[in-house]
Amino acid sequence: MTETLTKELAVTKALELPFWKAPSNAEILGGGITNFNVKITDEGRIYVVRLGEDIVEHGVMRFNELSACRAAHAAGVAPAVRYFQKGALVQDYIPADPLSEEEIQQPEMLELIAALLGKVHRDATQLIRGPVLAFWVFHILRDYTETLRLLDSDHIPKLDDLMQKAQKLEAVVGKVQLVLCHNDLLPANILNEDGRLWLVDWEYAGMNSPLFDLGGLATNASLSENLQTLLLETYFDTPVSDELWERYNSMKCASLLRESMWSMVSEQTSKIQFDYANYTRENLLRFERAYAELQLK
Repeated sequence: MTETLTKELAVTKALELPFWKAPSNAEILGGGITNFNVKITDEGRIYVVRLGEDIVEHGVMRFNELSACRAAHAAGVAPAVRYFQKGALVQDYIPADPLSEEEIQQPEMLELIAALLGKVHRDATQLIRGPVLAFWVFHILRDYTETLRLLDSDHIPKLDDLMQKAQKLEAVVGKVQLVLCHNDLLPANILNEDGRLWLVDWEYAGMNSPLFDLGGLATNASLSENLQTLLLETYFDTPVSDELWERYNSMKCASLLRESMWSMVSEQTSKIQFDYANYTRENLLRFERAYAELQLK
């Protein structure tokens, strides 16, 4: 099946949903390497259909995504959910542009994002209902390790060393506060609508430490050390202690390892056309550099 045909089928599937009355102007939106997003107009209103099944090997369960989206909307940080069925989620379309790395690196924007994450972690945590998944990165790393062994992955020779490093990182991170986190803070998932920020793509949402969202944002937006300090000081409203800085950097490092191993697994399981092998190499290099800088004993 070619990539073009896959996109055509995604549009067809989106248009077949029973939610519509007079759908038109269906088009594929960019972003996402685990799902398709289709923009559709219906009776003068514009929506986005997210198409994607459960991805068990990555802990993506659509019931959990639905609950997170609803809580995030109630907290004022995500578009409303209008319809859901197995494999399809319909939300309001936000006429906004995704942020770039350069935009996130602006101190004023970074302060706005810190406030946005505060609303997620504080307000959406109180508003989510029903069963919700945990997203503990060190459990995920252990699970990916077993999955890669079962898949007879080419990466098996690396796993023992990577898990030893993960164990050291987990010890430094220590005890955490559990809140609802987005867990996938790519610049493309942060939308700017004339100064109002929105978060989209909640498929990896779950109960986690705020440090994971903060560290993930920093790596995905290539934040300098000074900007990372600004992010933490704005978020926690206090100067950054040496202990917090070490715990944060250990979680940030773990997020890079998780992205690397996510890609290792995807090399063998994903049906999406994407160069996972190169993505794995890039993220492993970033992880190894970050781990070396920690100088853990």
